[in-house]
Amino acid sequence: MLFKSYSLGNVFLKNRIVMPPMTRSRSAKGEVATDLMAEYYQQRASAGLIISEGTQISRQGQGYAWTPGIYTEAQVAGWKEVTKAVHEKGGKIFAQLWHVGRVSHTSLQENGQSPVSSTALLAEGVKVFLAKEGKDSASGEGYLEQHSMPRALTIPEIEDIIKEYAQAAKNAISAGFDGVELHGANGYLIEQFIDSNTNHRTDNYGGSLENRLRFLQEVTTAVAAAIGADKVGVRQAPLTTLMGASDDNPEETYIAAAKILNKIGVAYIHIAEADWDNAPVMSIEFKEAYRNAFRGTLIYSGKYSAEKAVEALQEGWADLIGFGRSFIANPDLPYRLQNDLPLNEPIKEKFFGGGAEGYTDYPSYNSEK
Repeated sequence: MLFKSYSLGNVFLKNRIVMPPMTRSRSAKGEVATDLMAEYYQQRASAGLIISEGTQISRQGQGYAWTPGIYTEAQVAGWKEVTKAVHEKGGKIFAQLWHVGRVSHTSLQENGQSPVSSTALLAEGVKVFLAKEGKDSASGEGYLEQHSMPRALTIPEIEDIIKEYAQAAKNAISAGFDGVELHGANGYLIEQFIDSNTNHRTDNYGGSLENRLRFLQEVTTAVAAAIGADKVGVRQAPLTTLMGASDDNPEETYIAAAKILNKIGVAYIHIAEADWDNAPVMSIEFKEAYRNAFRGTLIYSGKYSAEKAVEALQEGWADLIGFGRSFIANPDLPYRLQNDLPLNEPIKEKFFGGGAEGYTDYPSYNSEK
């Protein structure tokens, strides 16, 4: 079942295996996607669907060194080479659009301004990856730093960011992407509005659950209007507490969010399950509630083996499965899973920044043999 084709709206997928978004911090000056990135994604085009690494919709939306953007002509041109390379191998690729909100640093912001969020709250211990002075992505020389104190967005600024999301989606389609995924998870801006413990606003964007979901609803509606709802997915992480984000009633909050997305008619919801040791586990009842609330495609990413993925598909609460870090070290992951072949282990020290080593030099099984 995992290796059967699937129709994601009007996008035909050759299997149900998803390469989920993973930050690799290898863009060039100007946050432009490179030929090396095109090679990396092309190597993994046997996935049914690739979702690109987080791609900021504006300079303000950047939170880490060397992450790519999609708001300038040069950035769009760089991504065109990536999508072309993936399509040449018969792959499909969506762009993950993100605005990190407070998870940024003044050194990344224009004129050293403060990052922005729903609320002026610092997440103690939440760090961002910054480049050493004068170093580019090829050097891989960076360091971790506590994120800077954010300021709360004004309503006119919120309206401007919604427009930036819509323009970024248009740019993604112009760059050849098959669709976009809105990053509404992992403690970044959209989730900073959703979660009760990161949103202390008292206006129409805070307080009640309806108000906390307003930003998600307005961003998704604007993007769907810009490129078509059938080309839009949304990532959620209802039980993770990454980047200091958490909600007091995650099941109520995220099922309500799923109902909103169902009404808008987006193509899919991509649920990131917590995958660290002793992480909270989504119950089957929670997953079934998602299925009842949302009639589109449901993607789950987490600690999945081929056997566990097939079980999820057979039980019906998932339609597609993301395999995450396994794709880093195994460009031919679908082939390995289908043939029960051993997997390479990723080199963690090469996750962020650097060149081909630990990026495009992982061998396929046949080349190993």
